[in-house]
Amino acid sequence: MDKARIEFLTKDFIRGFPAFCNLEVLSVGRGRFESQLRPNTQHAQRDGYVHAGMLATMADHTAGYAAYTLVEKHISILTIELKINYFKPAVGERIVCRSKVIHQGRTILVAESELFAITAESEKLVAKATVTLMAIANRAAVV
Repeated sequence: MDKARIEFLTKDFIRGFPAFCNLEVLSVGRGRFESQLRPNTQHAQRDGYVHAGMLATMADHTAGYAAYTLVEKHISILTIELKINYFKPAVGERIVCRSKVIHQGRTILVAESELFAITAESEKLVAKATVTLMAIANRAAVV
């Protein structure tokens, strides 16, 4: 993957809803993507933990961009299934999502996302997701 593609994906990752959520890119590699969230009160559920929906958003979006690292520029990635397990409440200075593609077919890709709550003292796995994605021609790019 060339430097221009990495720069494009890094900028593209934080457009729209992910920008609203304050997601940030940490690293990009072939079949891998890593993001982070610096949680604030807007990300919390009623008990003060990071909301499960926020964790699912991170898992889904980061997995999608891990898949984007493996396809041509004119291909779009769409989620067709998301399964997530939550292991413990997410609380920390940062939430980090590490996603990697574990299967790459012509049309279907599968990625795993692990989410960690990070403090100065620890890094705890708080959730893990499996995301099934579909690669399709981007109609806007083909025109």
